[in-house]
Amino acid sequence: MTGTSSWRSRIRSPRTALIAAGVVTVAVVLIVVGATVGAGAPAPHSLGKAKNFTLSVLGHPGQHLSLQSLDGTPVIVNFFASWCPPCQKETPMIARFYRARQGRVRIIGIDVNDSAPAALKFVHKSGVAYPVAVDPLPMKTATAYGLPGLPDTFFLNARHIIVKRVIGGLTSAELTSGASLMTKRNG
Repeated sequence: MTGTSSWRSRIRSPRTALIAAGVVTVAVVLIVVGATVGAGAPAPHSLGKAKNFTLSVLGHPGQHLSLQSLDGTPVIVNFFASWCPPCQKETPMIARFYRARQGRVRIIGIDVNDSAPAALKFVHKSGVAYPVAVDPLPMKTATAYGLPGLPDTFFLNARHIIVKRVIGGLTSAELTSGASLMTKRNG
């Protein structure tokens, strides 16, 4: 019996065929989700309501920032860290985007699992003028948002429904299109 014929005989088993079908189904779902959400395109369905968080402000541990404090306001929530190479490219671009809109677009940065000195140095070097909160270990907010890694950006409309999500590095075009989706009246 060759390696091919033994493989075929295993596939004929109903249990193996069922497992193989399940693996293929999961792979297809991951590819579709990755193509719609991970690529920065708006998903064809609602991505759900953003989870509220209350976190310490970077450099000011006695001050707190919550998503709920921005109820009724569209907001971009960007998870990043100073040690993350794609974040090092993306954060200065987001900072320029924010400054160019002179505060008309609300952005919250969430620094994940980082040291305060490194994070402060990074945000200052990047020109960040929007509020930045910290999510230290055990990274409860990052976990609640289901982050697979960094960076990860959520675009929320005024009701804090997620209208777009970009997993991984954000482009200028994705940033502009996401900001536009946040203010559409259909969400």
